[in-house]
Amino acid sequence: MQLFIKNMNEERAIEALNWRYAEPYDLYNNELTNDTLQEFLGGSYHAIVDQDNALFGYFCIGEPAQVPPGRKFGVYSEDMLDVGFGMKPSRTGQGNGFEFCSFIFSYIQENYNDSHHRLTVAIFNERAIHLYEKLGFVKRTEFDTDTTGFITMVREA
Repeated sequence: MQLFIKNMNEERAIEALNWRYAEPYDLYNNELTNDTLQEFLGGSYHAIVDQDNALFGYFCIGEPAQVPPGRKFGVYSEDMLDVGFGMKPSRTGQGNGFEFCSFIFSYIQENYNDSHHRLTVAIFNERAIHLYEKLGFVKRTEFDTDTTGFITMVREA
């Protein structure tokens, strides 16, 4: 599998915002609104395409990678680079996660000076937590929203 990073454009953003994940991962579904479209086009999101230039996933850095209710619990008070990502639903659960995430973090290490990275993941998402642990992340802080629990995970770059 060959992956490439491209600028997030409107066509790719609309495609990603329309992705639908099966339960229990449906909490990762987005809604296509003007606000979410503008967020995807605001410079923090990057598209990941495959060798056929088909959208494979995306990642975002900074505040858009945070789960907003976590801020009131202070889980984002430490100075770290927050990273979030989404993979096309038809590509999930097929063993693509390690290569996908490794590709993203390789790019981040080459292009950003931050020495610590932070992810936020739903507590029930055991396959993602296991993957992030394989990538060197350790569990840090748990917090609850109205709908689910989350945990931050951190690692040194």
